[in-house]
Amino acid sequence: MAKEFDRSMLNIVVGLDMRVLLTNDDGIDAPGLQALRQAVIQLPYDIVVVAPQMPHSGCSHQVTTHQPIAVEQRGEQEFAIAGTPVDCVRLALAHLCPPVDWVLSGINAGGNLGADIYVSGTVAAVREAALHRVRGIALSHYRARDRSIDWTVATHMATSVLDNLLSQSLAPGQFWNVNLPHPTVASAMPEFVICPPCTQPLPVDYELCEAGFKYCGNYANRQRDPGGDVDVCFSGAIAITKLSIDGHLSEL
Repeated sequence: MAKEFDRSMLNIVVGLDMRVLLTNDDGIDAPGLQALRQAVIQLPYDIVVVAPQMPHSGCSHQVTTHQPIAVEQRGEQEFAIAGTPVDCVRLALAHLCPPVDWVLSGINAGGNLGADIYVSGTVAAVREAALHRVRGIALSHYRARDRSIDWTVATHMATSVLDNLLSQSLAPGQFWNVNLPHPTVASAMPEFVICPPCTQPLPVDYELCEAGFKYCGNYANRQRDPGGDVDVCFSGAIAITKLSIDGHLSEL
C-alpha cells in the first residue's frame, strides 16, 4: 500500500557515491519506467524514482506554479507527484533527493524524434535537469503501428545504451535524447548511431468530424532528413542525439 508522504524523507541518506533520478511522462505505473529501472538497477548507483501520478504525454515543459503539488510516497525512495515531468525534476532536485548526478527519463512508449522533442514531456524532464547543470538522458521507444512493445527487449537495449552513455562526458547544459527502434523479432543489439535531430515537420493531416477537426496524421509516414534521428530509428538503429539547452545541436 502506498504511504503518505513522509517529510522526514526529504534528505535521503545513502552509502553510494552516485545518485540517479528516474522519471517519465507516462506515469509512475507505466511499464516503460519499470523497464528503465531494470536497466539501471544493476549499476552501482543510488536510484530514486520521482514520477507523475498520472500520464502527461505531450505536455512539453509545462510546470505547476499556481497550486500545491501533492506528493505520495510509494516507497523509501519512490515518490508519485501530482504534477508534470518537469515538476518531478524540480521537486527532486530542490527538496526530495538532492544532490542528483543523473536524470534518466523514460522509457517512453512512442518515439520522441525530431520535432517531437518540442512537445515531449520525456525530453522536457532532462532539459530541465540540464538547466540545473545536471546530466540527463531521455529514452523513448518508437512504436510501430498495431504492434506492442516488448519491454524485456527494451530493457536489454536500454541497458546497453546506458552502459555507453553514462561513461560519456557532457558539457554543462547538454543532454542526450535516445530513441530505440521497434524490432520485428528479438535479434542482435541494434547499431548505435549518433545523429542530428530531423528538421522536418510532423504530418499535419486532419479529418472533419462533427465536433471539428480531428488529427489523423500517420506518424510512420513522416518526412525524414537523410541521416537524421527519424531516418536512423525508422531504419532499425538506436538513434542517439546530443542536444543543448541553448536550442542548438551540440557538436557530435
